[in-house]
Amino acid sequence: KNIGKIQTVFINSYSTTRGGKNMKHLYITQVFVPITFYLYPCIIINNYLDGTEREAMDSMSGTHFRDSNRKVDYVLVYHYRKRFTQHQPGAGSLGPMHRAASMTIASNGETKKSCLKLQRDNGQNAPQEAQVIELDPLDTLEEEKRQQREEYECNLMAAGLEIEKDVEMYKIKEEGGILKKLSEIWCKLSEPLQPQVPQEDTKMKSLSYPFSREKIYLYNIRDKDTFFDNATRSRILLYREWARYGVFYKFQPIDLIRKYFGEKIGLYFAWLGLYTEFLIPSSVVGIIVFLYGCITIESDIPSKEMCDQHNTFTMCPLCDKFCDYWNLSSACSTARASHLFDNPATVFFSIFMALWATMFLEQWKRLQMRLSYFWDLTGLDEEEEHPRPEYETKLLQKKLKNKNMKTENTNENEEDKLTWNDRMPGYAANFGLILFMITLTFSAVFGVIVYRITTSAALSFSTNETTRSNVRVTVTATAVIINLVVILILDEIYGAVAKWLTEIEVPKTEKTFEERLILKAFLLKFVNSYAPIFYVAFFKGRFVGRPGHYVYVFEGYRMEECAPGGCLMELCIQLSIIMLGKQLIQNNLFEIGIPKLKKLIRKMKDERTEPKKMDTSQPKDPQQWDLDYTLEPFTGLTPEYMEMIIQFGFVTLFVASFPLAPLFALLNNIIEVRLDAKKFVTELRRPDTVRAKDIGIWYNILSGIGKLSVIINAFVIAVTSDFIPRLMYQYTYSQNGSMHGFINHTLSYFNVSHLKAGTQPENSPFAQNILFCRFKDYREPPWSQNQYEFSKQYWAVLSARLAFVILFQNLVMFLSILVDWMIPDIPKDISEQIKKEKSVLVDFFLKEEHEKLKLVESFITHDKRKHKSGAEDQRIRAASLSQFNQSQKGSIASFSSQHTVV
Repeated sequence: KNIGKIQTVFINSYSTTRGGKNMKHLYITQVFVPITFYLYPCIIINNYLDGTEREAMDSMSGTHFRDSNRKVDYVLVYHYRKRFTQHQPGAGSLGPMHRAASMTIASNGETKKSCLKLQRDNGQNAPQEAQVIELDPLDTLEEEKRQQREEYECNLMAAGLEIEKDVEMYKIKEEGGILKKLSEIWCKLSEPLQPQVPQEDTKMKSLSYPFSREKIYLYNIRDKDTFFDNATRSRILLYREWARYGVFYKFQPIDLIRKYFGEKIGLYFAWLGLYTEFLIPSSVVGIIVFLYGCITIESDIPSKEMCDQHNTFTMCPLCDKFCDYWNLSSACSTARASHLFDNPATVFFSIFMALWATMFLEQWKRLQMRLSYFWDLTGLDEEEEHPRPEYETKLLQKKLKNKNMKTENTNENEEDKLTWNDRMPGYAANFGLILFMITLTFSAVFGVIVYRITTSAALSFSTNETTRSNVRVTVTATAVIINLVVILILDEIYGAVAKWLTEIEVPKTEKTFEERLILKAFLLKFVNSYAPIFYVAFFKGRFVGRPGHYVYVFEGYRMEECAPGGCLMELCIQLSIIMLGKQLIQNNLFEIGIPKLKKLIRKMKDERTEPKKMDTSQPKDPQQWDLDYTLEPFTGLTPEYMEMIIQFGFVTLFVASFPLAPLFALLNNIIEVRLDAKKFVTELRRPDTVRAKDIGIWYNILSGIGKLSVIINAFVIAVTSDFIPRLMYQYTYSQNGSMHGFINHTLSYFNVSHLKAGTQPENSPFAQNILFCRFKDYREPPWSQNQYEFSKQYWAVLSARLAFVILFQNLVMFLSILVDWMIPDIPKDISEQIKKEKSVLVDFFLKEEHEKLKLVESFITHDKRKHKSGAEDQRIRAASLSQFNQSQKGSIASFSSQHTVV
């Protein structure tokens, strides 16, 4: 309809507040129905200056159009709904997000533009190519509103007003319904856990782009000193709300960490926070599995049979000559303790932890993508890195050598880079030293095995009954402590060796250097940390032999056997002590003590080398920069990631033997987060900020550990635990389908007269009354034709073990792939927003380049006109001068008519 008087727009307007922003509802009575508009201040990203400084400042403050000439009078803002059926051009749908501030800027300037009158088409005049779209009631209402808005805008332009639309601001979609209610409840509950730091508005997203000096005219630079934000980079705020143990219950201020330390360190703490949060459900499930073992221990039939004093299972001696026959009931406590970790719930927990690892990695990819989006890293391109100085030095040496020994066949391109032949000595040294280090680790493990065997034999010779009865406990505890000390020492050595090996490879860039260093250090520390655990899980007790035909390490020293309850309990002890010891000593004490010790040594060294200055004019208290300079230099994130990756391996690889591993990891990480925070804020110099889109090669290592954990847990359950033998007995060999008789079924008979001469127990009080002794294995009895050979039960159980490994591995892998497929790597709202943002940025750049091109063309046109007018003036002056010369030289011209004056 005709809106002849624009003043009628503001009739009955009133102010209100919505979402923390002041708005005005403008009721337009001249349109079809009353329409509600929100009055926002205009935000102009373009600040191209074309005019005086005052006009430029007005343009930047949003009071002018993009051309910086026409003044803005009104800003109209409206919301519209997403269409779920099908989109039409001009409908204005933005995918999964609602436009929060699609602004129309109106002006009553002098220029008038024509507008085609909108007609409502009821289908009578539709083109033949038009597609019929079925609209739901909400889409129909939205289409009606869109047509009304377009007609209203056209009427404004027909009335003499000019319109310019701004689409640089949009709102991130919020959940609705139940999700929104749950989100509001969670926000209220987690309010005490939020750190008291400046919070950014995560609902509004302003478009941004990596800074470039070549396109400085695209950026809203009001003041060069404040263009890059420094106000929130407060170390005091980080210490108060993050780097103290007193705020361990609060969430991390990830955005503030990123602003102070950079994106690379911000991603590390975001990953560590997510990992710690994911340990909460796994800890709860692990506690439930452990409590299930505690509750069912009294009803476990095999444990009862082993502890029953009436079951006289006389076992064969554990060593030659000095060890006597013993009763199986004496190992009752070991059997009951083994049930706490070796029960049917362990299988469920192993499957749960495999899926947990997959869920954690998928959730991290989503969080990483979300952080990359809000931190403006999605458009970050990998810049070409400069070569390392060591690489350039090596390359220069090669060029000088080739210059002295240049031949006709020398390829010039080979002089510009280091080839495989140039690096061959470094690669050979890497292969040889890494192989030597791995051999050294295995030698240390073998040395501990020898210690266990010899110490067991030595303690068995003791005349003290208490010492002989506690031989296994004493040897196991001391051997694990020795393993822990060796691991801690070799870890420090391997870290230095890995760095040296990487340096002699001469990688070209810092990124390549870091990746190769991480791979070498992880390989060496992985073998060092897990080799003793692998031995207990898969090798201990497997190559013992049998009575009468034992396997000996040295003369008179038999290979050690597992405890009567199985090796799973010893595996649990080994894993728990090494894991807890590494976390307590290496991850905590070393991180606190070593930086302080280095700082003290450096301070004492400086005091000795520098003479004392008696200058009374200087203040007594040192300045802050002097104190910061004495801090330990930042050496990278590799040690921080490494200790958490090794812990992740403890939590996932052998979790079937130790369900409480996630709980201890959680307790450690609650301290570790604040310990690392305090170290970064107070103990280390502030590192240079580095932009990074992801955590790099560490994600691939985590993914590899997650896949390897499935295989290892399958073998732990099938080979180390008694789950498969119990299952086979209950459903194959049991007379009534119960576990009664299981212990007798797993023990084989041996005729004591078949013992080798010199290995029989000496001074045994009841050796003459024993004809047969028992040992744990599936072998034929002495009265069989194939005495002491593997029985049919052995091969049946072995087949069941292998079948379980295959079934378990494929089932868990299938479920992991299913979880990976069901959870998209990029959140849907983020992916749609990235697409929309790219589209808006492309339009914006095209518009800016077009404006720049028009400006250049205007300058060229102006110069051409100026040059043309200057040439015309020069031609007139030249003609006047020519006439003057002709009048002066007329006599000469008449004297010689053969010459023409030009």
